[in-house]
Order: sequence, then structure tokens, then C-alpha cells
Amino acid sequence: MAGSTYGTIFKITTWGESHGKALGVVIDGCPAGLELNEADIQVYLNRRKPGQSNITTPRKEADEVEILSGVFEGKTTGAPISLMVRNTSQISKDYSDIASYYRPGHADYTFDAKYGFRDYRGGGRSSGRETIGRVSAGAIACKILKQLGIEVMAYTHSIGPIKIDEKCFEKEAILETKTAMPDRNADQNAVLYLENAMKNLDSVGGVMECRITGVPAGIGDPVFEKLDANLAKAMMSIGAVKAVEIGDGTCVSQSTGSTNNDSFCMENGQITKKTNHSGGILGGISDGSPIIIRAHVKPTPSIFSTQQTVNQAGEEIDINIKGRHDPIIVPRAVVVMESMAAITLLDAMMVNMSAKLESLERFYK
Repeated sequence: MAGSTYGTIFKITTWGESHGKALGVVIDGCPAGLELNEADIQVYLNRRKPGQSNITTPRKEADEVEILSGVFEGKTTGAPISLMVRNTSQISKDYSDIASYYRPGHADYTFDAKYGFRDYRGGGRSSGRETIGRVSAGAIACKILKQLGIEVMAYTHSIGPIKIDEKCFEKEAILETKTAMPDRNADQNAVLYLENAMKNLDSVGGVMECRITGVPAGIGDPVFEKLDANLAKAMMSIGAVKAVEIGDGTCVSQSTGSTNNDSFCMENGQITKKTNHSGGILGGISDGSPIIIRAHVKPTPSIFSTQQTVNQAGEEIDINIKGRHDPIIVPRAVVVMESMAAITLLDAMMVNMSAKLESLERFYK
């Protein structure tokens, strides 16, 4: 199975299945000398682990990370870092029925079409638990970026029709609300909306947003390795994400050049912009403004109401899915978005070290 490795210099490979013994990640290209311990990573994993509220799956997992290699006496050595999280709460029998049919909205059919075989226990590699590896690596990327003065912050922008009010934005609320919304009023309304959907045996979609501040101008390449293109790929690689926007996103198609262009100006001796419709990226290269990314997430496909599907014998059947499932994916996925953004940006900054001769001269001379 190809496609489990991501990155050029800061490179990650995730491994493991939802109902296997463990999941994890191998990180290659992490610089030596970074102070690192399990607690640095655990704080990120705690944001995505299940069973934290009534709007997440009741599956209980501690998701405790173990550092297996690449760290000695509290610092990275430059060797590959291997991280592992053991599964402790699998109930595989909940999924025994689906071995013979294809769940609507899931990867069951496409896995069979590609491989002629699939791990039906919780989705195997297509399960959301695969993101444990991404978040573990993302915690390390975020720590490095923070030392460079860069902050990566993701949160829930909307759930169904309930959107946050920018005037009520409160950074601390992201980690304190059930929905990961930075607007406490929107959070309360969204929870009511979700509880109603759950009563109707249904699920809900939403939008995640990520703001990256402190990024210098000049990161990214202008053709196939555009920073926004790679960020979009990173976001689309997250399960259930169906659309990605940078800056004004789809609104640009209804705009005009005079209103969409960001005017440049000088501020404290630095070139900056009066507006940020571009979302911090021009021509595939960062322009120094905050990078704004939004990812649209579909409703959880595992719903408890009756659905129609086809089994492996080609018979049309009605099904009622069992198991433990999130009524919405977004609140637990915001840290995955944050992690993938950090991994992508850090890798681009490492690649950027070779863009100018003066950079090599400054380092080696």
C-alpha cells in the first residue's frame, strides 16, 4: 500500500490500523537538538482522543504516546523519531456485520475495488485513528515553528448553519468548548443543533479554519510546489475533507480585481498589505501576512438510521450500522488540520533554505 509517507525533508510515515495493536508515525528529517518528551506530544493527542464529551464517540482511549527512538537525554538526535500509541478499547465484533456489505459514504467499496481485500474493523487504514500519527508529528513541527516565532492555530469555524462571530473570537475557548469553537455563544447553539441531529439518528458537517501567523515572506515555490497547493493537498488528505479554501476562497469568483487585490504599504519599515484577501499567499509563495485556510468536512457517514446499500453478492439491502461513532468529525479534527498545516509549512521552510546562495554562504562560511 503506497501513499503513507508525506514530506520532502521533514518527512513522516504513519502506520497502523483502527483495531490493530497500535498506531504511530516515523519522522525523518527532524533536526537534532530539539528538547522533546512525551508530554510535548500528549497535549496535542489529548485534543483529538475520543470519549471527551457527548458529541464525540463514546470509545474510550487514553491515546498515550511512547517515544521509541530518536530522542536521547531529552533531546532529538537527528535520527528517525518513532512514536507509538497502543489501541486499548477495540470492540471489533461491532464491525463483523459490515464484512459482507459496503457502508454508504465510507471507503469500504473503493478499498475492495483497489485491493480486493479490506480491514473492515473500524475502517482499517481509512479510519480517523490513522491521524494519531499525523498529530504526533504535528506536535513536533509546531514546537519547532514556535521556536521560530510562528504560531499555528486551528479551530471550528462552523457546524451546520451555526458560524462563529469574529467579534466574539476568544482564543482560550478553542480548548474549552465542546465544539472547539472560539465563540462561546456559537458553541452553545452548535451543541443544541448537534443534540437534535443525534436524536434524529443523524450526523452533521462543518468547517475548520486555520490561522498561521509569523510566517516570513518567500516560503513556497511558484510552479508545482506552491505553498497553497501543498497546504490544500495536506488538508484534502484528512479523511472527510471535501473542499479547501485559502484566504477569501470561493468568494473570489464573485469579486472584482479592484476589491480582491491587496494593496501594499509600508509599516515600521516593512512591506505589508492593507487587506489579506490572498490569505497570506501570492503566486504560491508566502507574502508575510497571516495564512488563512479553511477545510469543509462532510457529515460522519456512520449514522444509526436505516440506509440502503449493496452487499458483496450484489444484492441491494437495508442496513443499520452499529458501533461507536462521532455525530460530527470537526471538533476532534481541528488538531489534525493544525498538525498537517505545521508539517507542510515546516517542510517548505526547510526546502527554502536552498533557495538563495547567500543562505548557504551564511551557514557554511
